[in-house]
Amino acid sequence: MFASSVSRYLQPGVIVSAMLRRRVQLNGMSSTTADSGPLSVPEKHGIDILRDPNLNKGMAMTLQERQVVGVHGLLPPNFIDQDLQVKRCLHHIHAKPTDLEKYIYLCSLQDRNERLFFRLLKDHLEELMPIIYTPTVGLACQKYGVLFRRPRGLFITIHDKGHIYDILKNWPVRNVKAVCFTDGERILGLGDQGCQGMGIPVGKLALYTGCAAINPQYCLPVTLDVGTNNQALIDDPMYIGLRHKRVTGKEYDDFIDEFIHACKARYGSAVLMHFEDFGNNNAFRLLSKYLDNTCCFNDDIQGTASVALAGILGSLRITNSKISDHTFVFLGAGEANLGIAQLICLKMTKEGTPEEEARGKIYMLDSRGLLVKSRTNLTEHKLLFAKDMEPCTDLAEVVRRVKPSALIGAAAQPKTFTKEIIEEMSRNNERPVIFALSNPTSKSECSAEEAYKWSNNKAVFASGSPFPKYEQDGHVFEPGQGNNAYIFPAVALGVMCCGSVSIPDDLFLTAAERLSYLVSEKDLEVGRVYPHLSEIQEHSVAVAVAVIERAYELKLATVYPKPENLEEFVRSQLFNTDYPSFIPDTYDYNN
Repeated sequence: MFASSVSRYLQPGVIVSAMLRRRVQLNGMSSTTADSGPLSVPEKHGIDILRDPNLNKGMAMTLQERQVVGVHGLLPPNFIDQDLQVKRCLHHIHAKPTDLEKYIYLCSLQDRNERLFFRLLKDHLEELMPIIYTPTVGLACQKYGVLFRRPRGLFITIHDKGHIYDILKNWPVRNVKAVCFTDGERILGLGDQGCQGMGIPVGKLALYTGCAAINPQYCLPVTLDVGTNNQALIDDPMYIGLRHKRVTGKEYDDFIDEFIHACKARYGSAVLMHFEDFGNNNAFRLLSKYLDNTCCFNDDIQGTASVALAGILGSLRITNSKISDHTFVFLGAGEANLGIAQLICLKMTKEGTPEEEARGKIYMLDSRGLLVKSRTNLTEHKLLFAKDMEPCTDLAEVVRRVKPSALIGAAAQPKTFTKEIIEEMSRNNERPVIFALSNPTSKSECSAEEAYKWSNNKAVFASGSPFPKYEQDGHVFEPGQGNNAYIFPAVALGVMCCGSVSIPDDLFLTAAERLSYLVSEKDLEVGRVYPHLSEIQEHSVAVAVAVIERAYELKLATVYPKPENLEEFVRSQLFNTDYPSFIPDTYDYNN
């Protein structure tokens, strides 16, 4: 049998046999589950190996490997390891004149050599995060019709109703564990980008691996194209999506329902469904509809809420106070801020504050002004935070009336945290908390420099997009970026490891609490309320372990018996960016 097995490696056109398949799998996941594996590697040979991003190692192939797999002569006659490949990639990136060109290069690298892409991302995440995600991904979505080269996910349209399961079967990987999907209606702060919103689920799932070492083969990005209300896109000859207005109502709901049920049928009921960048009208109601019967979350609501709360809890370590000591004013009453407000209330109630009192500490403004009970146009989620006050449309006036200790913006209205407002916050508080969370950078409510300068260096500041260090009068400040990447990859890792049947807000509260304790005293000294991104994979493991522990407490986990050492269990599931060997195992008989 051994001779027969080895002879398969010598046949033209064949390279990856069952033995080699197992070796490739072992390098990508834990040995305890390697036989089922995250992917079924096809039997490939020669140039097909180089064309497969899951197998291609480029010039890192040894001479023996090149001869065995039939690519000898197809590569230059030099041999370099992955470390040098990373340096070469960085050289190319630094030579690109714009962030968009850097984004295009990284996309092409992921299309050529997946392990090298994620090794590069892991080693240089702090530098590359703004390229593969916000703010550059916003521009990439706007230009996606021109940038599109090859598929990195599935495009499913409203006209495919009744056939969605068949389309899912076209995806080459069977063992999908997480689906990130958008309908493109509210891409960052850029509005309706239609089909071109695909850049968001692709970028989010890249962060699943870059931040939490989730095997990329487990991840499926999807764009659900129901049309677009962006007339400029409809008129654009380069637009790649459906050229009609958005389908709404029952037809839309039936489409979403079929998609979610098709994913469960194809990938199992435990598949993680990640809602991303849905419009406000749909985001809350769809999450409410599926939250209890599907393993799902909405990152714009729950992920943003969790990372913002983590930053607030970090700020409490600077101000030496409890969350119930604070009064919050929110600019914007969309899914992000409403999610943050709800999670703050949950944290307060767990500390003993009555729910009604907790809501009373939160004031919110939408596009029509302060949420007050006399308004007749409020949704049920907004009505929870409506106050018995006189209407007011001016943020500065609300700040003067309420005298909040924390000001949070996620309305995509740039420069709305004015000098007047920040100075007022500073007069009323020893350390005012100012979070400008809107993305991309061009939509930020204020810059880090403005927050520090106008508050006379008193502000505890965080933002949604990155800002550089700021120095003034001998003080050095390193503004923390409230990036959802601290939360959603870690929560996904924890949920996938323990097989949680749902993802309630309680798990996101647990994630926020754990993340806040990962901020070092050194970080706090320079005003950072989030840990460094360079250590995010370690932090993701810690957050995932906390999430798993809570999932078992809530009886949501389905992996039994419960692992004795959760950290070891999580680490055994992490994706390894090292290249697998293409040389089959051999051995001699023992005489």
